[in-house]
Amino acid sequence: MAYWEWNATGRPEHPHVVVCVHGLSRQGRDFDTLARALAPHARVICPDVVGRGESDWLADPMHYEMQHYAGDMLSMLGQLQQQAPIGCLDWVGTSMGGLIGMAVASLPAGMLPVPVRRLILNDVGPAIEWSALERIGQYLGAPLRFETPEQAAAQLWALSTSFGPHTPEQWMALTRPMLRKTPEGLYRLHYDPAIAQPFRALTREAAEQGEALLWQLYDAIGAETLLLRGAQSDLLTAATAQVMAKRGPRARCVEFAGVGHAPTLVAADQVDAVCQFLLAPPRPISP
Repeated sequence: MAYWEWNATGRPEHPHVVVCVHGLSRQGRDFDTLARALAPHARVICPDVVGRGESDWLADPMHYEMQHYAGDMLSMLGQLQQQAPIGCLDWVGTSMGGLIGMAVASLPAGMLPVPVRRLILNDVGPAIEWSALERIGQYLGAPLRFETPEQAAAQLWALSTSFGPHTPEQWMALTRPMLRKTPEGLYRLHYDPAIAQPFRALTREAAEQGEALLWQLYDAIGAETLLLRGAQSDLLTAATAQVMAKRGPRARCVEFAGVGHAPTLVAADQVDAVCQFLLAPPRPISP
C-alpha cells in the first residue's frame, strides 16, 4: 500500500500525525489542498487504499472490504511508529475513509501506537442510504476511456456534480491523479475495476445488518469527533447526523450548503473547518 507524505516542518520526526483516507473510487492525492494547509503543523499521511492510486491490486477482489483496509492501516501506522514515535494521531476520512477511521478509532488501547485523538468523518456515518449505494454502483468499475485529461475532467464532473462548486483549475487538479495512460495512448481511471465486485454483491439485507455493527463501532469511539456533511448529501441524512450528535462520541456537525456527497475539502471554508478542529488546543479536562 502506497501513501503520500506531506511535512513542511523540516522535522521528519514530527509527533503530530494526521492520516487522511479517501473515498471508495478515489485516491490519496484528493487531499493535496488540505495537506498543504496542515503540513506546516503536522506530518500528513495520505494513503492510496489497496486497489487504488499507486497501491497494488489484490488477486482476490472479494478482499476489497473494510476488515482488509483497516488491517492495512494498522500495518502502516506500525511502520510510521518505527520511523518516528507518534505522539498524537488524528484521522480525516471521506466516505469509505471515514468508515475505515471508525473501525480504527474504535479499537481497544494497545492495538494502535497511540489512540486516535481527533476524528473527522466526512459525509459518512453508521447509517448509509441504500439509494446512494445504488447510485454509486451504476458507475463504479465502468470501463471508461478518455482521449485527453480535459475530456476525462468533463466526463468525471458529469458523475460528480454532487461534490459542489469547483473552479476548472480545482477540478483538473483533482482529476489528473485519477488518470493512468493505457498502452493505446488513452486514459483510464486509476483503480482496479474489480473493486466493484464486492460492492455489487452487497444486498440491502446485508447492508442493514452491517449498519448495526457500524453503530457498535461508532459507540466505542473515544476520539473527539467532527462530522462534516454536504447539506444535499444522499448518503448521510440529516436525521443520521442528529443521532450521531447524541450517542457514541457525540459528534459535532458542520454542514456545507450547495454540496452533496461528498465535500472534497478543497474549498476554503471546508479546509478551515478541518484545520480549526485538528489544530485547536486540547479541550480542558472536566473535573
